[in-house]
Amino acid sequence: MEEFLLNPNIAYMLIVVGFLLTVFAILSPGTGVFEVGALLVLVLVGYQIFNLKINVWALILLAVGIVPFIFVLRRKRETLNLALTAVAYVVGSAFLFRSEEDWWRPAVHPLMAVVGSIFGGGFFWLMTTKVLEARASAFAHDLSGLIGAIGEARTDVHSEGSVYVGGEKWTAHSDEPIKAGARVKVLEREGLFLYVKEIDEKSE
Repeated sequence: MEEFLLNPNIAYMLIVVGFLLTVFAILSPGTGVFEVGALLVLVLVGYQIFNLKINVWALILLAVGIVPFIFVLRRKRETLNLALTAVAYVVGSAFLFRSEEDWWRPAVHPLMAVVGSIFGGGFFWLMTTKVLEARASAFAHDLSGLIGAIGEARTDVHSEGSVYVGGEKWTAHSDEPIKAGARVKVLEREGLFLYVKEIDEKSE
């Protein structure tokens, strides 16, 4: 089993799967399925990174690639930042594990790296753009309609959580902790994030 897990090609595929599950978890918060799946896969990836020879620069590139994705979620220069994240993910994952012979040569089979990059990078791009378009179009007729709207907290909300407002699920945060199931009111909209507060059952 250990020999199987420490195969660089298996490690590469787990990185691809773990990355996509993490993106799913960020774009669809509150389900629990993607979060648990991403956690399990990333634990295995951490074990592989610890035991295999890696290119540190590729690991740093993967970590830095998170930054432009945050800007994508906040609807800032979406195409550029989405492209930067995709490139960081494709290059960083393909070159993360290095071969025994040469320090610069990736240990992943070239064919697998090409297929994984096309599939993973393409699926990431398509999935992210479709989710962003769907969320934006939900209130395309009147974005201001979200402000003051009443909804329900689908998960516990504080620094982050999930709320259901206007027929859509949104990522939200609040100043005070809000329990799942509580009624909430939207105070502000920041890109794809809502700033909400809890209201009592009798409030409009």
